[in-house]
Amino acid sequence: MGETAEKTKQLRHGYTTGACATAATKAALLSLITGKTIERVEIFIPAGEYVTFEIVECTLHKDKATCGVIKDGGDDPDATHGALILSTVEWMEDEGIKLSGGKGVGKVTKPGLQIPVGEAAINPVPRKMIKETVQQLVEKFEICRGVAVTISVPDGEEIAKKTLNSRLGIIGGISILGTRGIVVPFSSSAYMASIVQYIKVARANLCDHVVITTGGRSEKYAMSLFPNFPEEAFIEMGDFVGFTLKQCKRQGVKTVTMVGMMGKYSKIAKGDMMVHAKGSKVDFTFLADVAKMSGAPEHIVEEIKGANTASQVGDMMVGIGNFTFFENICRLCNEAAHKEIGGGMNIETVLFTLNGEFLGRAMLHG
Repeated sequence: MGETAEKTKQLRHGYTTGACATAATKAALLSLITGKTIERVEIFIPAGEYVTFEIVECTLHKDKATCGVIKDGGDDPDATHGALILSTVEWMEDEGIKLSGGKGVGKVTKPGLQIPVGEAAINPVPRKMIKETVQQLVEKFEICRGVAVTISVPDGEEIAKKTLNSRLGIIGGISILGTRGIVVPFSSSAYMASIVQYIKVARANLCDHVVITTGGRSEKYAMSLFPNFPEEAFIEMGDFVGFTLKQCKRQGVKTVTMVGMMGKYSKIAKGDMMVHAKGSKVDFTFLADVAKMSGAPEHIVEEIKGANTASQVGDMMVGIGNFTFFENICRLCNEAAHKEIGGGMNIETVLFTLNGEFLGRAMLHG
């Protein structure tokens, strides 16, 4: 734990799309007010610090100005790292501030998000940051006109294809996100927050049964298993097994199917609810015990104790045609998950090989 924390300290923070959009808006409005090209601006972010942003683009017309900031993800580059975030600011006759999304900013089409259906996917904190920044400038320069702000991301539609936005019902571009203004490298809290969001969207779209997986490959196999399920019923939990199960129960999901492979699911079967490679190891003595319980011959049981990977153990059991072993691993996963959440939810586990061959399945009713 100490080593990971130490490494994280040395990593460089980045800034959210929300912070970038706020900086671009401040520059565009300043340009419009002063009639000058703006090269850099300072904004205050919710993390409690002042940050200076370089303005890479600034165009000024009579009643309109557009400024741009390049999104810097720091040492945790995501799909939006390097994207140009633009803000166009123009005067309105009526007083007030109007905020909307332009090209490359997605529109919300499904319930369950913080933004109502039909609105631009600009989250509450960035909305507040942008509007407060505009308000401060309007007051400072004693402006008596309204201000219309349009946030756009020229490559947003392409970037969105690398994200799971469409599953959340965000169509046509990316979301303008961020709660603190900074991106903390390899942030567990950000990943956990996204899991909560996916479950909310699943529930808002009336999914009583969700399918949780540890990654993209296992999700692909899960989708082949449930071809009639809507896209939002599938949630990538990464290594956060216990957290995801508890959130599913908290949000009223009735049935959860966990789909994955031997490596991480052998850890779940033993009771590990956080299955990151650094935090938990495959226990080959435990797998040997399950093999013995499943009727494997003694020489195979001994061989398992000296195996290198859980996948290799799976291959051994397939080799002798013992599929009871996989059903027992699934059953133990269900029991460990049931214990973790204190019951009250149907839990199913399905195991596949790395190549997508079905190994076993078991269900435990809540």
